[in-house]
This record gives sequence, structure tokens and C-alpha cells, in this order.
Amino acid sequence: MGEASASRREFLWQMASLAAGPALVRGSGGPASGEVTFGAIAVASGVAPNMLGAYGPWAAVLVSDELPLASFRRPQWRDLDAWRRVAYRHYVDLLAQPAKPYTPQATVVEELEYEGVAIERLRWQLPYGPATEALFLKPAGHTGRLPAVLALHDHGGVKYFGKEKITRVPHQHPLMRKHQDFYYGGVAWANELAKRGYAVLVHDTFLFGSRRVRLKDIPEIVRRRLGVGDLDEVDPDSDDQIRRYNRFAAEHEHLVAKSLFCAGITWPGVFTYEDQCALEYLCSRSDVDAGRIGCAGLSGGGLRTVYLSGLDQRIRCACCVGMMTTWRDYLLNKCFTHTWMIYIPHLPRYLDYPEILGLMVPKPALVLNCEKDFLFTLPEMKRAEQILRAVYAKAGAADRFGCSYYPVPHRFNREMQAEAFAFFDRYLRDA
Repeated sequence: MGEASASRREFLWQMASLAAGPALVRGSGGPASGEVTFGAIAVASGVAPNMLGAYGPWAAVLVSDELPLASFRRPQWRDLDAWRRVAYRHYVDLLAQPAKPYTPQATVVEELEYEGVAIERLRWQLPYGPATEALFLKPAGHTGRLPAVLALHDHGGVKYFGKEKITRVPHQHPLMRKHQDFYYGGVAWANELAKRGYAVLVHDTFLFGSRRVRLKDIPEIVRRRLGVGDLDEVDPDSDDQIRRYNRFAAEHEHLVAKSLFCAGITWPGVFTYEDQCALEYLCSRSDVDAGRIGCAGLSGGGLRTVYLSGLDQRIRCACCVGMMTTWRDYLLNKCFTHTWMIYIPHLPRYLDYPEILGLMVPKPALVLNCEKDFLFTLPEMKRAEQILRAVYAKAGAADRFGCSYYPVPHRFNREMQAEAFAFFDRYLRDA
């Protein structure tokens, strides 16, 4: 074995030793012999509690501080476009979308005006599943082309609803009013953005709202095990049945993920495909300036923002809210707080999670973090920030990346919205 291999072994040994402390012992030959033995590790021996218990130190080595294989931070990458071609190909291949995105044929179901916003209720049919429902919003009475934002709804443990979480129309469901009060400062941020002079499209994505799984289509044995054996469908006027559906949907996620893996695709591949189809439709509208489109979202919407912005160069700027950390944070600390929607097998070998958003460099990106967010650890949020700052600095675009921290739990409140809207004004509306 050459010097590089020996150095690699020594590096792994050092990282594992730091993680495991006295519980990690060398084989008789030490690292140069390739013999590294993980002893019986227990919390009492100094191992911090983690998602894998005694296996945590071993897993920590696998996501050490060594740069991922396709990271722009690696010294060999000096040409931005050459790097992006390589990193993008790894991302797209592993994302494993089900098909090539296309422009769906949308039907306008209803037109209305509400609180100064012109709203179109839309419906389109993708090649699989129930029809997608969406809302298109813009300032009432406006003519001509507008800058646009693809507004991506959150997860929130609520799959019965989708677009309703961030929009407001007459006769809003009481549960959605409470949702907006809790997460969004009592406002529908998509409507607020439309009032500000934007076209905004909000669509239901895979397994949410109109795209949700219908209980009658699930085998009875699964429904019984997941606590909804007595329900064929949900009464929209029953808060209790809606909550029961949402509990079912949470427990159903691992079955969805396993099924998609067996089909050779990933959950992120499915929702990015659907989000790109929505983007295709948005770009096709005569009242939208296709050269000035951004995207944003909180939580699951922030996840979708990260993945879409790294995937589609038509996104001119992006704002990720309450969804920025590292693969290491998911691995060791916080995967128990998160949805199966996140995971793309093997991608951490090539890009750390924030580097997916970094694929859009030098286009502007804004990350809004919540310091009291239970979904992430603050040190890994800050580490993710430093990764993105390094990517943007190396690309000569340090001034196009912004990151703010708010002393709040998992939220996108009015103060945060004001910063996000000012960001869009700078790079979309006033550009």
C-alpha cells in the first residue's frame, strides 16, 4: 500500500480515536497494519449518546471532516463550471427521478379575488397518482409580466393539507388558521408576497393535500396496524379524523421510502420531479417573467428549496428557512426528528447537505436559521453556514450568500419573512 493509503488509515484512526476515546483500541500492528478494532463501547466509557449507540463512533468516521468527493472546497477544483458538471451529475444520478419533468396542462377550476390578491385554483394531472391542485396568486388588477416565486409548503407532520398551509382563501379550514398562527406569525406568506408585487405558485407535492394517499387504496392489514382500520376516507369537517390521518401518514413514511427504493427511485427524486413540473408550468405563463423566478419554504419547504435550487438553474435565487444543517447532524443527532423525505442514498459521499444548495453558486442564496430549533443542533447549523460561505467565497460570490439566526423555535415568523421578502426584492423584483 502507498503513502496515501497509510495517511488515510492514520486519518481514520485519529478520527475514530477522537470519537470513541478509550473504547477504541489498535490492533497489534496499529493503523499502518490496517488493523483497527472497535471495542465494546458504552455511554459510561465516554461515548456521547447518538442515533446508533455503540456504533456511533464508527459512523462518525464515515462522515468525518474529510471533504466529500465532489465538494467544491477540495483544492483540485478551480474551475466553477467544470466542478458543477461533475457534482451535478452525481447529484442527478443519485436523485433518481422517476421521469423527465415536463410542462403539465393546467385547468383553471376557479378564479377569485381575496384581500387584494387575484387567485386561480388550478389542477393538472401528472403521469401517476391523484390530480395535483395548486393556487396561482398575483396582485389584483395587475397586467404584464411579474417576477415569480415558487412557494414550497412545509411538512409539519400534516399531510392531509399542502398548499393551504401557506395560502389564504375564503373559508379557510380552522386547522390551517392555527397552523399559520403557530409557524408563520398568523399570516399566509404566499399571499403577502403576492401583495408585494409577485406572481406566486403554490402546489401540493407528493403525498400532501390533493396528492395524499387515500386510505381506501391501502391494504386493510396496514391500515389496522397504523390505527385507521375503521376509516376508508377522512371527513374534512372532522378535526379528529384529520389528526388520525396525519398520524397514519407519519407512520406510513417508512413504507413509502422502502417501496420507492425497491422501484429504483428516491423520495426526493419524486418531489423534485413534481416541483420541477410546477416550475415548468410557472415559466410557461404569459404573466410571469421566466428570467426572474425564485423559490422558498420553511422546514419541508426548505428541504425542497435546497434540492430544487441545486437541481434547476432557472431558480435565480433561493431562501431556505429552518432546514439547514449537515449530514453529520442527521446521522448522529437528529434523524429521529425528521421525515424520510430527506434521504438520497450515497449522496453524502459526494456532497454534504449544504453543498446541494451550493450547486446554485454564484446565484444568490439566503438561509434563515432558528436558534431554538429542536430539529437541528446549533453547532451543525453553524458548520453548514461555514460550508456554504466557503463555497461562495471560492466562487468569488461571497456577497451573494446570506445567513441569519433568529432566537426562535422552528418558525418562519413575520420578522423572518421581512428579511426573505427584502432578499427577493433585491434579486427579483428590483433586478
